[in-house]
Amino acid sequence: MPKELKFREDRTFTIAQFTDLHWKDGGKEDQQTRRLMEEVLDAEKPDLVVFTGDVIYTGYVTPGHPVCEEPLQAFRDAVLPAEERGIPWAVVFGNHDTESGITRDELMAVVLKHPHTVTERGPEKLSGVGNYRLTIGSCGNGEAAAQLYFFDSGSYSPLDTVKGYDWIRSDQIDWYREQARQGMNPESPSLAFFHIPLPEFKQVWEQNPCYGHKYEEVCCPAVNSGLFAAMLETGGIGGIFCGHDHVNDYWGELHGIRLCYGRATGYNTYGREGFPRGARMIRLREGERSFDSWLRLAGGLVVHHQPEHTPGA
Repeated sequence: MPKELKFREDRTFTIAQFTDLHWKDGGKEDQQTRRLMEEVLDAEKPDLVVFTGDVIYTGYVTPGHPVCEEPLQAFRDAVLPAEERGIPWAVVFGNHDTESGITRDELMAVVLKHPHTVTERGPEKLSGVGNYRLTIGSCGNGEAAAQLYFFDSGSYSPLDTVKGYDWIRSDQIDWYREQARQGMNPESPSLAFFHIPLPEFKQVWEQNPCYGHKYEEVCCPAVNSGLFAAMLETGGIGGIFCGHDHVNDYWGELHGIRLCYGRATGYNTYGREGFPRGARMIRLREGERSFDSWLRLAGGLVVHHQPEHTPGA
């Protein structure tokens, strides 16, 4: 049985977000990724690990470079640091996890065989694979005290008339609304996790103060399907976490919701000189809608205060 998620006696619950591992074949770069994750987990001792997509890379590679020949084994190897430590972990898929050689259903079947995962397949009728809600119990009576929502943000646009990345579909948003109606007090902490950023990630950078770095374009869908609006209307979500853009790590607040990039974790993919790999840490406190967040980077550096960006400055 998966381990129960519950606030600690000090009323805290800590999450490590790993994103864009791009695990391929267990080679040198993958081993660097493993060591980084092990360093983070041993230093922070989180209550939950969340992998926000592109755990493995099954896309095109330049001829002569290693490819992901065994995606199922690659995934097992990628999540091993959490499994070995018995830390509960959850995953959402990215655009590269099932680009070739494996389907989302096949990959999810392997995910669910891990003894320490708390991932759920979610309703089969919904778009995507892996739309689910997890509950964190109270440190006292164990009753629901916080909610975590996970969405499959898809891969690439299904329409010839729309270029670029996929979007979270209307049936997924309807599902979220229903889940939120069954939820708790809006003042209780609720977070959402998925791979591809919403268009609002671009909006918050352009309009509001943000904290962190933006070294590439926000690679969001060209279609705004309305998930952010639904989250505003239900009133429960305090923070949204994504990955996808490897050298963006900023966060900003838009209409009372914090939109946060993770910090890219994997070495088997592009990065930027002077921008070390790492993880975003998240700490919830029971009964509080707000949360703390910081970065833990390769080499043990901890960043609590990221540089401020002011639009137009």
